[in-house]
Parts: sequence; structure tokens; C-alpha cells
Amino acid sequence: MEGKDMTVKINGENIPVREEITLYDLSKLYEDRYEFPIIVAKVDGVIQELYHHVQDGSTISFCTTQNNDGKRAYIRGMSMMLLKAVYAVVPKGRIEKVTIDFCLDSGYFCRIQGDIDLNEALLEQIEEKMKELVKEDIRFRKRVIRTRDAKQLFASLGMMYKSNLMEYRTNSRTTVYDLGNFTDYFYGAMPYSTGILKYFKLQLFQEGFVFIVTKKEAPTTMPGFHPSLKQYHTMQMANEWCRKMQVSTVGELNKIVVEGGLQELMLTQEALHEKSIADIAVDIVKRGCRIVTIAGPSSSAKTTFSYRLSTQLKTLGLRPHPIALDDYFVNREDTPRDEDGNYDYESLEAIDTKLFNEHLTSLLDGKAVQLPTFNFITGLREYDKPLLQMGNDDILILEGIHGLNDKLTFSIPREDKYKIYISALTTLNLDSHNRIPTTEARLLRRMIRDARTRGNSAQKTISMWNSVRRGESKNIFPFQEEADAMFNSALIYELAAMKLYADPLLFQVPQDCAEYAEAQRLLKFLGYFLPIDPHNVPLNSILREFIGGGILLG
Repeated sequence: MEGKDMTVKINGENIPVREEITLYDLSKLYEDRYEFPIIVAKVDGVIQELYHHVQDGSTISFCTTQNNDGKRAYIRGMSMMLLKAVYAVVPKGRIEKVTIDFCLDSGYFCRIQGDIDLNEALLEQIEEKMKELVKEDIRFRKRVIRTRDAKQLFASLGMMYKSNLMEYRTNSRTTVYDLGNFTDYFYGAMPYSTGILKYFKLQLFQEGFVFIVTKKEAPTTMPGFHPSLKQYHTMQMANEWCRKMQVSTVGELNKIVVEGGLQELMLTQEALHEKSIADIAVDIVKRGCRIVTIAGPSSSAKTTFSYRLSTQLKTLGLRPHPIALDDYFVNREDTPRDEDGNYDYESLEAIDTKLFNEHLTSLLDGKAVQLPTFNFITGLREYDKPLLQMGNDDILILEGIHGLNDKLTFSIPREDKYKIYISALTTLNLDSHNRIPTTEARLLRRMIRDARTRGNSAQKTISMWNSVRRGESKNIFPFQEEADAMFNSALIYELAAMKLYADPLLFQVPQDCAEYAEAQRLLKFLGYFLPIDPHNVPLNSILREFIGGGILLG
């Protein structure tokens, strides 16, 4: 290392490096220490692409395809490579628009609109072209141009959805990427070149196709594709509604905000929610079910949904009774522990399913039952509630993480149970090529609610999120296809409404912590939205569960 005149810190060690060295060059010196390929770097807590030059005194770590930031870069690079291949294979002028709509199992659902016949042969040609691009190892080249020039550039390329996004950007400069002769805009860091994008597969699905990529846990092994058809149809219904309302992208939402059409959009979507809940209530009554179970991932608004469903059931002559699964926790000393030795309250074994089923069976038989209350201070169950006895018009509403798992209600016949899966399945995207993950809104919802109700910092919420998602993958997602109904709690305007709450929380995340990069990513993401006044959010809206001020939860 003679003649080196800079020092950087890598993995806690001070390393001398030569002036003008790039992160890519530095990554080559360290790649043998990583099991999987390095795709981007984290420099002083901020994700950077590998083409950047190293700065003296920087603290650097590398991200592979096995972590969140590396996986995001992989998906962005794969998306641009896919688009370049599509436009290279399909004759010029035949494509109106290519959209990358949403995540579906291990793939991402895409559509090609235009004068084409999407079939197996065409998809094979596109996939072969992508493989050629991987072999050519083409650089992703980044250009920073004036935002108004970017707007004109994408308009000239026929990418009006990107041009519209630039219309409302407050930054005077915008980053665009070139992959050979193909130019596009992507939000977030990109790979150094196409050579790293080796693992993918294209597969026809419904009226479009999916590009399947490896999972973060196994970056070199192609997974199977086992989509939830109910989730797909729910997403497609939401997409169709967005298209009819002309608000499929953030640029279109910002335009509505500027032109004064937001209140009508809010009321229309809230009415759509109410209609969906009413339809579910009618179906419950039609089937004659006595027990309703509601499950969904964190911050899906299960509590508000259960209140609004109960109201709809009352209008149909039923008397709903909520039962909290948390009250059936086993005594704390009997609670199972996770791999880190902490109490695992998300495990099914944390619930006394035997007692729970005894109570359910007795209630359905018309017997009076005294339900427990779990004391979270003592870690013991207490019995201080009045007796509950069900009549012909009574119905039980169970809300909890294991609601779709028949092991929770093993003694109850399937025909007596109505299962509802609820999640915030975001269909709004930045533009046709930059999708917004469904977890984004849920993370922001939880961050805002936890700060308001528990005093938690954004840093703490972010630090817990991977663990929360692991629990969802184990206890919720495998059972979603068992649901009788699926309710999408996402609101097309909610990210703009949450911006004013989330920004101050994210700015408080200190630079010297592991969560800083994620906080900065979310701040940049929210920067695409024009903020809206949250006071205009209807008082019974699902969003009120998180921002507060509602009439259902306060």
C-alpha cells in the first residue's frame, strides 16, 4: 500500500488507500471476504454506487445481494435491464408502455401495453436478450441534469409518467441512467454493471408476465413462483380503480393536489373502502358464520377495520362481540422464546389454544363464559369481565396474527368461520418503472403510530422492522390464500398525508446509527410527494388509526 495518502475505515479498521480510488476498485480488494457479490456501498451511513471515488476519512461498508439495500439495487438494475431488452426485442413503435406493477410472491408483475401478442416465444426472446446483456457486462452510467431538462427528455421519449413526476420535483437537479443507448430514471442506487444480474427468470402470468428473482436469504438460488391468486386479483382491482381515477402514479397524485381535486379523491376512496367492508358483511350474513377471524401484517389497520366491519354487521341485525387473542397468552413464564432468547409473543404456542377453543365451543353452544384479561404487568391472566353468552344474532370477531391459521380455532368447524385477510397493498407507484413496495406505507404507518402512542423513535421502529417482517412471513403470509375475503386497506393519498408526520421523525435518526441509511432513503422517497393537510382525512378513515384524531380509536 505504498504511496497511499488517504485513510478510510472499513469494518472498524483504518485502511490506507490511494487517492482517486473508486468504491468499485476498493470492493474488488474485499470481495473475497463476502459470500455473495458486492453491489453497492454504505459510506458514512448513506448508500452509494460503486463508481464514486473514495473520500478521505470515510467509514465504508459493502452491501451484497443478501441484504435489503443490496437487494433493492439488484431489483432496480434488473428492472432497467428488462426494459432495455423489451425495447430491443419488440419492434419500434409497437409499445405504448411497459409497467412494473407490484411484487407477487418471488416475482414482479409486469405488463406490456401496445400492438403486441405477449406469448411464450416473445418472452423467451426477451429473456435471451437479458442474458446477452449480462454477458456484455454493460456499465450503468449516471448523469445529473437539470430537472426541467429531465422533464423534456422523458416527454421526448414518450415516457409521460416520468415527465409528470419531474413536474413537481423541488430539486433543481435529477439523476438519469444510461444503459448503452437506453435511458431511464430510477429512484435509488444502481449496480455498477449488468454482469452482477445473473439470477432471474421470466414467466407468463395472467394478462402479463413476472420477472422472478432470487430471495434475499438465498441470492444464488432461483425460487419457485407460487403466487396468491387472491392477492393478485385484489391488486388488479385496485390497479383498475386507480386507472379509472387517473391516479396510478405519484405524478398524477401531485397533479390532483395542485389542481384542487384532493377532497373528492379522498371521499371517493373512503366510499370504496366502506362499500368493500359492507360487501364482506353481507357475505358473512349470507353464509351464516358465527365467528369472524381477521389477520394481517403489522400496521394493516386491523383494529379500525374490525370496528367498521362490526358497524356494518350491526346494520344487518347482528350483535358483534370482539375477542382479543392477546388475552389468551399463556403465563409469561411459559411463553416460548425466539432464537435470541427473547419472549416470542408472535408464536402460536404463546397462546393457550386449548382454553381458547374450549371458550369458543361453549359460546357457540349458548353457554355463559367468563373471558380472561391478560395482565401485561404481572404476566398472568385475570378474570374480571362480565359473563358473555351468545344468542342467535350474536357473532364473535377475532382479530390477531394467527386468525387465518386453523390451528388457532381447531375445534370450530370450517363452515362456522369466516376468515378475512387485511393488508395495505399499495398500488400507487412513483412511475411505471419505479414501484412502491407495499411494506413502505406499513413501515411509515407504524413509525407514526408508535411515536404518537408509545413514544418510540423512528430509529427504534426501523430497528425492529426486519424482525416484524420475519414474523409475518412465518405466521401470516403462508395462510393468506385460506381467507374467504381479502381487504386492501391502502389509501391512494396516505403517503402524502403521512409526510408531515414522518419527515420530522426521520430527521431525528442520528447519522452514527445503523438505521440512518433507511431513514435517509425514506426521506428521499417522501420527497416525491406534495404534502396534504391531514386535517382533511375523514374522521373514520383507516389512516386515523395511525395519525390519530379519529372517532373510532382517538
